[in-house]
Amino acid sequence: MSTSIKQPQVITCKAAVAWGAGQPLVVEEVEVNPPQPEEIRIKVVCTSLCRSDITAWETQAIFPRIFGHEASGIVESVGPGVTEFNEGEHVLTVFIGECKTCRQCKSDKSNTCEVLGLERRGVMHSDQQTRFSIKGKPVYHYCAVSSFSEYTVVHSGCAVKVSSIAPLEKICLLSCGLSAGLGAAWNVADISKGSTVVIFGLGTVGLSVAQGAKARGASRIIGVDTNPEKCEKAKAFGVTEFLNPNDNNEPVQQVIKRITDGGADYSFECIGDTGMITTALQSCCDGWGLAVTLGVPKLKPEVAAHYGLFLSGRTLKGSLFGGWKPKTDLPSLVNRYLKKEFMVDEFITHNLLFEDINQAFNLMKEGKCLRSVIHMPK
Repeated sequence: MSTSIKQPQVITCKAAVAWGAGQPLVVEEVEVNPPQPEEIRIKVVCTSLCRSDITAWETQAIFPRIFGHEASGIVESVGPGVTEFNEGEHVLTVFIGECKTCRQCKSDKSNTCEVLGLERRGVMHSDQQTRFSIKGKPVYHYCAVSSFSEYTVVHSGCAVKVSSIAPLEKICLLSCGLSAGLGAAWNVADISKGSTVVIFGLGTVGLSVAQGAKARGASRIIGVDTNPEKCEKAKAFGVTEFLNPNDNNEPVQQVIKRITDGGADYSFECIGDTGMITTALQSCCDGWGLAVTLGVPKLKPEVAAHYGLFLSGRTLKGSLFGGWKPKTDLPSLVNRYLKKEFMVDEFITHNLLFEDINQAFNLMKEGKCLRSVIHMPK
């Protein structure tokens, strides 16, 4: 329980506000309400830009809005009923929570909390209201996190307490993309030693799958991307072979089946393109081939595949946050990073000041970065 006797007040701070789809963010003065029951208010230290922020910013209709969900920070205040967190503790935000009491949380087969699942309406889980406003008018949340603000309010089930010795400017990556890739390899696919793996899309998530596959002893890790600059960079993360679909006259799934003697043991779709899910399925071998989809599609959410792909023994699995239960699993994942069991720092290609946040969007849209870490004002 917090030792503070003062009641949290409204905070006025700076936030990068999106006023319309695809429009540059504007750094504005916003009011951030005190945390309500079971909520905490966080001083954001660092936040990194994830591809799904861009997808939502380009395609969704809820504005004005504060995006950002991959973040680290320090607890500033706690709301009534919160006993798990104290002011000053270090936390990661998470876009799916863990209540620990619902059917999904109690099952070891799922990480999709029924109470604190993916929030799509731009409000808080508890009361369907916002905690942000400008001149009395609401500003909407994103994924119930909204880390492109100096301060944000999240449900206590959507924050994870982490070791105070872990560098906040690095571990913010573990609150989404990097964990999603590692978990897809380790938890969802459970890659076996000596197997052949193909990965479609070599951004942060795809390269995280690659390093997860390498750690599991995969013998071949084939990376597929249309950006030729990713070929050399991918090798550092475990990719053993690189395919650019634009360099071949035959469909890439046929190339993969030919060079793998019938298809890969595992394939991962890390782009967010439902057409590529079909390609990933077709790239797997008969009998036991497993395709895992991690991407968030911009268009055409339906997946089309010939039933024969399944009849011959292939499996298609979805992966949300790599199967990790955030509050249960993330602290130990942070500790494994501190023991240098996997790479995090190497994914950070740019460090930017908060006022340069639009540059992070441009870098990702142009394919010139893996992760840009945005440092909030001290």
